[in-house]
Amino acid sequence: MIYSGSIIISVTMLEKIRTVLQNKCLIASDRVLIVGVSGGPDSLCLLDVLVHLDYNIIITHFDHCLRSESRAEAQVVRKTAEDMGIPFLLGQKNVVRYAETHRLSVEEASRVARYEFIFQQAERLGVQAVAIGHNADDQVETVLMHLLRGSGLSGLRGMAYRSLPNPWSRDIPLIRPLLDVWREEIETYIESHELHPSIDLSNLDTRYYRNRLRHELIPHLESYNPRLRQLIFRMAGVLQGDYDIVENLVDIGWQKCLLESGTEYVAFDLNLIQSQPLGLQRHILRRGINHLRPGLRDVDFNTIARAIGFLDTPPRSGQIDLISGLRLLIEDDRLFIISREAALPSHNLPQLERDVELMLNVPDVLKLNQGWRLSAELAADVQFTRRKAITNDDPFQAWVDFKCLQLPLLIRTRRPGDRIKPLGMAAGSLKVSDLMVNLKLPRRVRDKWPVVTSGCEIIWVPGMRLAQKCRLTEDTQIAVHLTLAKEGGFDYRKNFTKASE
Repeated sequence: MIYSGSIIISVTMLEKIRTVLQNKCLIASDRVLIVGVSGGPDSLCLLDVLVHLDYNIIITHFDHCLRSESRAEAQVVRKTAEDMGIPFLLGQKNVVRYAETHRLSVEEASRVARYEFIFQQAERLGVQAVAIGHNADDQVETVLMHLLRGSGLSGLRGMAYRSLPNPWSRDIPLIRPLLDVWREEIETYIESHELHPSIDLSNLDTRYYRNRLRHELIPHLESYNPRLRQLIFRMAGVLQGDYDIVENLVDIGWQKCLLESGTEYVAFDLNLIQSQPLGLQRHILRRGINHLRPGLRDVDFNTIARAIGFLDTPPRSGQIDLISGLRLLIEDDRLFIISREAALPSHNLPQLERDVELMLNVPDVLKLNQGWRLSAELAADVQFTRRKAITNDDPFQAWVDFKCLQLPLLIRTRRPGDRIKPLGMAAGSLKVSDLMVNLKLPRRVRDKWPVVTSGCEIIWVPGMRLAQKCRLTEDTQIAVHLTLAKEGGFDYRKNFTKASE
């Protein structure tokens, strides 16, 4: 049988894309995919290929409301879906207004709004992946865009065939089956299969940054080297392999330095992150920003350089604004990347409601907030206990002489004028507020920090100091062991500067 050149190209491309879907995108043919279809050549080619390869798909289209033709183009995609018997989902947003509200360029706002819609549908339907029509020429343009922004290895490696997690989901991958297919190949496929894509004239508008790259910069650079696009594409693939090696090292450094994280903050051990090599510091900080602002594409060299400068020489304020509503903050031995309006986390430190008084007998266990427990128990061997108390380096446990106690003990927060004569102080006493300052207890947790009182006297400030009068002596006959701990084996010493230092 004799095949025409266009059919041979189509068959070859189908097999190439089948291999990419299986080996690089890691997609199963029997599970549902969502396909983003604009109606242009790339997405229409991807749609047709997936149909020919018998994938189970849902079509989505997003109307950016930027052009008068956009509504008609949406209806063309809807009609295509109906003719193929494929489910269709339509999203719509006034992107100009969205860009103004979120202080984004129209290009960036279009991208963000489109992906938000597609992944909302993907999460709702529980599909295996979202497929989009980025091609090899898009890869070259993306790498050049990152290069001109001063990106590092992360940007110069370009886009991945499969991205998970991605800025829009930690569970559903974003896949690019056409990533090693050139635009010329797509145009040949479109022609040979008699497909009729919509032509978006805004793609010719050089007011948009990517269009200037496509229509002006790349042709100019090709006058120096006609194989420029192929070389940049190959470079991106090589750098992806290098990036994977670096990421393995970053994973180790990240786990070593990270103390905790939430939706609005990331906390690192300050001393550990400062001790890392400069390159690793940069990657850890960049990953922290990405954790809080996934998809943020303007994290340039200057942003990371300011963060490194902050680590080297922190200002007296202990904080700086960083990027996109994030700030860097040093508190005691912790470095935070935190949303500007967010409160610092305190759930890993013991806190009481103000003006609450709780009673503790001996023996007894008192449940506090956030899984914290204050316990009091009698020690079995006083002599052994006294030796243990002398060598104790855990400020969240203390041994006291039973005869100095008036039961029940009262657990409350500090009050104006509260004082304690801490263990080791020869004469006089110290304000509890000064003790907290001296031992670098974060200001935000001082007012709700629990103190233990016997009668009218404070005998223990957990995490800081025991009162001198309640210490164990050779005359002690009965010892009481006080412990403040968090359920689940939590290592509180990672969240609190040791008071015994």
